[in-house]
Amino acid sequence: MNYSIIVPVYNRPDEVDELLQSLCQQTVKDFEVIVVEDGSTVTCKDVCDKYADILHLYYYAKPNSGPGQSRNYGAERAHGEWLIVLDSDVVLPKDYLSAVDNNLQSSNLKSQTSNLNPQCFGGPDAAHPSFTPVQKAISYSMTSFFTTGGIRGGSSPLRGDKRGALDKFYPRSYNMGIRREVYQKLGGFSKMRFGEDIDFSYRIVEAGYKTALIPDAWVWHKRRTDMKKFFRQVYNSGIARINLTKRHPGTLKLVHLLPTVFTIGVISLLLLSPFCLLALVPILLYSGIIFIDSSIKNRSLRVGLLSIPAAFTQLMGYGFGFIEAWWKRCVLGKDEFQAFEKNFYK
Repeated sequence: MNYSIIVPVYNRPDEVDELLQSLCQQTVKDFEVIVVEDGSTVTCKDVCDKYADILHLYYYAKPNSGPGQSRNYGAERAHGEWLIVLDSDVVLPKDYLSAVDNNLQSSNLKSQTSNLNPQCFGGPDAAHPSFTPVQKAISYSMTSFFTTGGIRGGSSPLRGDKRGALDKFYPRSYNMGIRREVYQKLGGFSKMRFGEDIDFSYRIVEAGYKTALIPDAWVWHKRRTDMKKFFRQVYNSGIARINLTKRHPGTLKLVHLLPTVFTIGVISLLLLSPFCLLALVPILLYSGIIFIDSSIKNRSLRVGLLSIPAAFTQLMGYGFGFIEAWWKRCVLGKDEFQAFEKNFYK
């Protein structure tokens, strides 16, 4: 068995159905699927049973412990040489595993730090044409060069966005592969409830292993379905950045401060606007750039309009979370679990 695909899931049977259906269409068949139900109240067992005779599929149910620990649970039961971690809200194009397979066996795949073959890889994400306008707008805000897509290494293969990231690429858990022996040596994901994938990527690199981006191994990623849920997600991402900095000193880069600077800047301009309307000009200019860029890339004026609030939500939600985490952890001196137990440590 070459590949073990591990999918933690929490109350998302419909999304698991779409993911498993896309796995049935893979041109490479040398893989098993391990679905780990993380204490769901709405389970996907019936969905998994539907594919039991089609896929080499294992279904496990366990008490809730968060996505990282659920991935570890699946990894302990995996047989493949490579473990591929996917989020339950992704869908794979039929050539996904073929792209992974070709690149891993090709001398063309090099790590970002050396010519040695990497032990960990990741791929980009994109919005599927069937996604709702809100989902497309949220996807744009997470991958665009004009938001933190330039920081995260986001690129959309469907839109032909090949611009480089402002920071080094680290694989994320929605689309991440690692050799099973390396996974086991490092103990897998930590008990962090958010940012645990970046923490794992940092530990992989710190241990001397190499990582690589496979541009052709991309996935359709649904992300959140409304702005409220999206705000909570990026708010937690801002919190996680401070927690990651505490765990991995020296990893906080100038680019990670940009959403916070943006947030403070927008608030300052809005406070000044009653006294000077020109203060709104930078906000309007930025909104115009987002609207034009997203409308062109998505070929939709509606998605372009929705991308404006999505971009502000993405940047300012992250910024507010970052500020709160900085205050609680760096100023008040609270530890990681004490400071944010109500947010995502349950």
